[in-house]
Amino acid sequence: MADEVKKEWTVREAGSKGGKKVSEKYGKEFFEEIGSKGGATTRDRYGDDYYKKIGQMGGAKTSETHGHEFYSENGKKGGARVKELIDKAKALEAQE
Repeated sequence: MADEVKKEWTVREAGSKGGKKVSEKYGKEFFEEIGSKGGATTRDRYGDDYYKKIGQMGGAKTSETHGHEFYSENGKKGGARVKELIDKAKALEAQE
């Protein structure tokens, strides 16, 4: 034991461990609540257009790094999922 070297944690490792502990103690609802409070505070502080602006910035960067094909592929996946959900809903309606 005396020869063991204590490992330094990275910020990421420490945050992950802390987040897991909080999750075990308080549950998913706690994170939803603080996330909602944080989102409302950010909106109050920076205005309603803040999320729109950062979304556009992220979209521009994604477009720059991934190109048109990325969006095309994701659009097809999303459309297929919507079709699948509609078909399930229709099947449930037919059963009633």
